[in-house]
Amino acid sequence: MSDSTSVMEFSGTHQAFRDRWAKTDNEMCKHSMSFHLHNTLRKEFFASYLYLLEQIPLVKLYAVTCEYIKGEKQFYYRAQNFYKDVPASEEGMMGDFVEISEIDLEGSRQFLKKFVGPGKAGTKRALDCGCGIGRVSKGVLFPVFESMEMLDMMEEFILHAHECYLGDYADRVEAYYLYNLQEFIPPNKRYDVIWLQWVACHLTDKDLTEFLMHAKQSLRPNGVIIIKDNMARQGCKLDPIDSSIIRHLDIMKNIIQTAGLTILDVEKQEGFPEVIVPVWMIAMH
Repeated sequence: MSDSTSVMEFSGTHQAFRDRWAKTDNEMCKHSMSFHLHNTLRKEFFASYLYLLEQIPLVKLYAVTCEYIKGEKQFYYRAQNFYKDVPASEEGMMGDFVEISEIDLEGSRQFLKKFVGPGKAGTKRALDCGCGIGRVSKGVLFPVFESMEMLDMMEEFILHAHECYLGDYADRVEAYYLYNLQEFIPPNKRYDVIWLQWVACHLTDKDLTEFLMHAKQSLRPNGVIIIKDNMARQGCKLDPIDSSIIRHLDIMKNIIQTAGLTILDVEKQEGFPEVIVPVWMIAMH
């Protein structure tokens, strides 16, 4: 068979398929795109996406969570932009609720005590993830641990922590990490405690799971990971302004268990005004 005959037969077959599907092309494209969006959302928010779809149309939800523009995922780009306008101060770290800072710190101190000491986690080194200016490090972690390592995506916050806010505690910081948490792989067997406060809400389910899997490997003997975060009263709630997702406690537990971690204790932060979304502490190893 000549090449020209092959081309003609191929062209004829191609045209036959085009004629056959001409009327359904648009509908097929819609279904195909819908499948792609659903599939991507399901991978990134495997524990949360069905709750989110109850509140936000698929196309809008995809745009503020999973869409890439110029190689950058919008979910993280929006968060970075939001925090550029947050002042490097306790007021900035606490938003409109700086008056509850000490209540928050005391709740954290009491929760931490359960897991540190003889026969429990050691006191050599802790990692503060999403440390901001170091409010939790200064008020909770430095009084317990010999040294600290601190991570945040905002350089202004870390500089203020080191140069001003931490005071003499800054001499006991072994390392500052200027990283987005979803890109950070902690060193193996290094930390007695890894503390994540108000930062898990800024990760997709997939990225949070992967970070927790790495964090598990970075714990020293008897080490623990502690998440303290806003938890939805039901389902999930997405804030597209600062790109945070508030998950119900059961959804967070699902993510933790998917990461292969065992939950040691769960405790609600008491003493906050009712207007504030419930804040829970979860310890795991």
